Amino acid sequence: MSKPKHILVIRLSAMGDVAMTVPVLRALVLQYPEVKITVVSRPFFQPFFDGIPNVNFYGVDLKERHKGFLGLLRLFSDLRKLNIDVVADLHNVLRSKVIRTLFALSGKKVAATDKGRAEKKTLTSLTNKVFAPVKPMVYRHVETFKQLGFSIDLSNPHFPEKATLSQEIISITGTKNQNWIGIAPFAQYDSKVYPLDLMQEVIDGLAENKNQKIFLFGGGEKEIQLLNQLQDQHDNVIVLAGKLKFKQELDVISNLDIMLSMDSGNAHIAAMLGVKVITLWGATHPYAGFKPFNQPDDFCLTSDRTQYPLLPTSIYGNKKVEGYKDVMRTILPKKVVFSIQSQLTDTTEH
Repeated sequence: MSKPKHILVIRLSAMGDVAMTVPVLRALVLQYPEVKITVVSRPFFQPFFDGIPNVNFYGVDLKERHKGFLGLLRLFSDLRKLNIDVVADLHNVLRSKVIRTLFALSGKKVAATDKGRAEKKTLTSLTNKVFAPVKPMVYRHVETFKQLGFSIDLSNPHFPEKATLSQEIISITGTKNQNWIGIAPFAQYDSKVYPLDLMQEVIDGLAENKNQKIFLFGGGEKEIQLLNQLQDQHDNVIVLAGKLKFKQELDVISNLDIMLSMDSGNAHIAAMLGVKVITLWGATHPYAGFKPFNQPDDFCLTSDRTQYPLLPTSIYGNKKVEGYKDVMRTILPKKVVFSIQSQLTDTTEH
């Protein structure tokens, strides 16, 4: 009988990207129960992997012990002690390339995720654009594991049970006896953020139904101020930002009936927990491969390409194109509200 494999998985940062690896690893350990996995990432992301069988987490210290080139050599030395068999580099940036190269030089089999940069470039090009879907990142990761000898089937994904909420959380959320809707209205770049006056209309529309409770997610003082404005005296709208620890937020998200998010990390977190996710897309587009896992195409509400034919103009939302500042105004609030409502059952029927 061959020795069980110990796979080192490297995915250092970017919240949404780390979350996208979770369904792949869940499927891997389910389909190969003899395999052991060690995930290398920032300590902040450890809660993503809690409870997945045979998955250990190694928190990388990029500020001190593992900082700079010498720090990477130290990281390699630390990881080598774990008796790794193969390395899956799901990040494929300079830091992770150094680590995987050192493992390759020490005789280990390595594979790295092809990010499809050329296809993404033609998708977002302002001239000679090729408007066609590129392979989703989740399936690119599947290909990486295939190179290492593991064929993963994602057709019947497994999601964790809904988290049991602690009394500390319930003191803020209340007991669940309504439909719970999460809204994460922010993203890293402005070009991916739905205009706040329109988001206010969405929240007002959803809050009319007292059989629904809306939770607003965000972080940082500025975002909390804006969320408090969006809450706008609705007694069934609760600002969670700044009130819970990250792991507690994940527990709340796992209990949502639906999440409304921008093209951002929150969308991928909800998706990895098996929650329905409606996403709003501005300068970016689901064709770029970052559609939340296991969500239907019609859950992605995109800006109007008839009016703005150069969309998508960016993969990550960091590029600005003149005249394209208001693309998200083509996504009407009533359409957003309808998309959410149509996925919810009326809990008064129970």
